[in-house]
Amino acid sequence: MTAFPTSLIPENEATRLRTLRLYQIANTTPEPIFDDYVAWAAQLFNTPISLISLVDENYVYFKAVAGAEGVPGLARTESMCSAAILPDVPVVLTDYKAESCELIKPDVAQALGLNFYAGAALQMPDGSRIGMLAVIGREARGLSTNEATVLKRLADLVSKTIELRFNYLSTEQDQAWENTQAELAETLDDNTTLARYLTNRNNGINLDEEETLDLILRRLNGVDKVLKRRMSEALAA
Repeated sequence: MTAFPTSLIPENEATRLRTLRLYQIANTTPEPIFDDYVAWAAQLFNTPISLISLVDENYVYFKAVAGAEGVPGLARTESMCSAAILPDVPVVLTDYKAESCELIKPDVAQALGLNFYAGAALQMPDGSRIGMLAVIGREARGLSTNEATVLKRLADLVSKTIELRFNYLSTEQDQAWENTQAELAETLDDNTTLARYLTNRNNGINLDEEETLDLILRRLNGVDKVLKRRMSEALAA
């Protein structure tokens, strides 16, 4: 079980909140690329729910949600994501009992019948952890080393996408951001097709199979290449 600190507020909270607000993404309208990320994550981890959260001072905003649409976020004291940003490692919780994480009230999760949470932090270049990419399920389960690797890689891609979004919008390159989302969406659509194929072939995606892991990591690398190229273009503009 993950060892959590004694306080929901990290020591670097002031810096962390400044970084979150710098990127101007909390409490913003949905954007297709982030919806695509959570849809892919839910497929890869065979979970009914996946989300991208942003942990603000008193509220956790959900930038994108798959499987629990219409939920904009939760109070910070009720969201597992607000506790999950505290450790510098991916967080796995195999039940939502109050004693599993005394920092939050698990009422909402228990009402939805949730029994599994795995999240990797969205970490920005200054080291601040501003939110989480999380996959959530109703059946208690573990997270293998390979699964943790993929979840961390996905969170890194989301973090880079947030940084790229900021660079485009802060320099009024709105159309370039729209074009980037379209290119990333096309890449992710190919990945989704692969995920569907693997699911149908194997009755689910098993990231502990080396062939499957290799295929997924190659696709993650492909998304990363698009992000790096687009970032170079954004900075040069």
